[in-house]
Amino acid sequence: MSSQYGKKIKLSIFGQSHSPAIGVCVDGLPAGINIDIEELRAFLQRRAPGLSAVSTARKEADTPEILSGLVNGVTCGAPLAIVMRNTDTRSSDYSELRDIPRPSHADYTAHVKFKGYQDTAGGGHFSGRLTAPLCAAGGICLQILRGHGIHIGAHIFQIGSLKDDPFDPVNISSNDFENIRKNSFPVFNNEAGELMKQQILNVKEKGDSAGGIIECAAVGLPAGLGDPIFDGIENRIASIVFGIPGVKGIEFGSGFAGVVHNGSENNDSFYIDGGKIKTRTNNSGGILGGITNGMPIVFRAAIKPTPSIGLEQESVNLSRMENTVLQVKGRHDPCIVPRAVPCVEAAAAIALYDAYLDIVSI
Repeated sequence: MSSQYGKKIKLSIFGQSHSPAIGVCVDGLPAGINIDIEELRAFLQRRAPGLSAVSTARKEADTPEILSGLVNGVTCGAPLAIVMRNTDTRSSDYSELRDIPRPSHADYTAHVKFKGYQDTAGGGHFSGRLTAPLCAAGGICLQILRGHGIHIGAHIFQIGSLKDDPFDPVNISSNDFENIRKNSFPVFNNEAGELMKQQILNVKEKGDSAGGIIECAAVGLPAGLGDPIFDGIENRIASIVFGIPGVKGIEFGSGFAGVVHNGSENNDSFYIDGGKIKTRTNNSGGILGGITNGMPIVFRAAIKPTPSIGLEQESVNLSRMENTVLQVKGRHDPCIVPRAVPCVEAAAAIALYDAYLDIVSI
């Protein structure tokens, strides 16, 4: 099924943007692992709507309700089921979208795929609202991985043409992640962050939207994780990251920029440091042949501008089969990048924990 992910752990996300609740079921978590629910709530708040001027005005508590899988805060071997109630919905804002699809949104393709039976309220199952249960599962995986010395973090790398300072691909540490998380707007360079926020507010005032890039890294992973061809670490991460609505591209290491260099410039030279094999650069993003090489994993995800904007746009009337003009109503993020940062961390954590279970019994 399309809403499932995983090999060792099985993740299933359910619900719609305006259904009574959304949630996730995670099967395959080993028993005996302590889960800090308060820490999970704090992680979910990083993604929650309605907390700043650069996000949607919709307010949802996103309080995780544990239905099964935990006993006294410890995994018990049963599938872990989590739900979050939808409490601030305004479905009437979306009534005309059943017949007039939003440009660059899934409204039209959902209509074709599900023959008009799809839930259009708030985007239904295609909504970014479904990243809340993704973050619930990912937040748990982040805690588990951290207990084994593996840390994951992300920041806003770019909004429009404005850029933050990048990770040092060779010398990333968990302290970098902690420093970013201290900022309500997750960037390294606060001056650049203020310019980014102003850019988002500028497009919001015009009824428009902005896109950007999120850079994510993972440290502490052993060499040898992953498999060649179809089950490589890039494959696993890309598969789940593309499950985040709005993601349109992903690159690892030097990515697309690496094509302008010769092999002698792009290759990562090996050397011995304290009995460990390392590379002097990290253009590979910590992955060779789909397998981790022990260096930090570094990747970037490109997120398109929010398609739901206040400006008039050309569209079509599906029942009449004629051209028309649409002006979207409702509450929407002028830029989904800031709230997507923990989503990317969560997706990476799920992918890496699932791969980690291939070689380690936790």
